[in-house]
Amino acid sequence: MSMDERWVLRKPGEMFRTFPWFHGEGFDLLIDELGSLPTDRITLVEGFRLLPHLVAPLLSEPTHAVWLIPTPRFRRAAFAARGEPAAFWLRTTDPQRALANLLARDELFTEAIAADAARNKLMTTSVDGKQSVDAIVTAVAKQFGL
Repeated sequence: MSMDERWVLRKPGEMFRTFPWFHGEGFDLLIDELGSLPTDRITLVEGFRLLPHLVAPLLSEPTHAVWLIPTPRFRRAAFAARGEPAAFWLRTTDPQRALANLLARDELFTEAIAADAARNKLMTTSVDGKQSVDAIVTAVAKQFGL
């Protein structure tokens, strides 16, 4: 699939439905890897594959997980800050449309994560770019009771 076929010509809904990480592919590999880590310390894990409904049954307490939910504005700013080669949408024939599609796809994923966390009574924290990294760390630590 060409860059244009992937990012310009497809609709965000199709992009969301066909991105396997957004649907749990590879989750079992993460769990296997986590099982090999020491259990006498806190482990912070992040990634697209950590879907709330997959994580929930593995938690001893619901307060042992939190999902950071980026606002659309924050996500746009994060992508705008990327330079080459991370700004892959610049390699399409229509970078503005490719970026708009990417942002819309990621917003669909974010909405799905927030809804999944709510259904599973798991915590989320909104990230809007107004808080400092330290403030976010403090908020998450407080949610974890640290």
